[in-house]
Amino acid sequence: MQPFTNHVIKIQKGDTIYLMSDGYADQFGGPKGRKFYEKPLKEMLLANSHLSMTEQKEILNKTIEDWKNGYTEKYEQTDDITVLGIKI
Repeated sequence: MQPFTNHVIKIQKGDTIYLMSDGYADQFGGPKGRKFYEKPLKEMLLANSHLSMTEQKEILNKTIEDWKNGYTEKYEQTDDITVLGIKI
């Protein structure tokens, strides 16, 4: 096991911090039954970061449900999905 490294990040009022497990990005679905992946998740969070946390939650929930069930094949949730957003 590697030792932990502390990082100091300066934050300002208006910043948003997201912490998440790998479950959202690793969820199978879509037209080809592939993983959602981290890049589209990050792009979605950035594109919607100006919205309220409630609105962002609704978008995240709808997007992952559509990803799992919006195509011919339906997919069960394969892992825990945790996304925590903190608006400063």
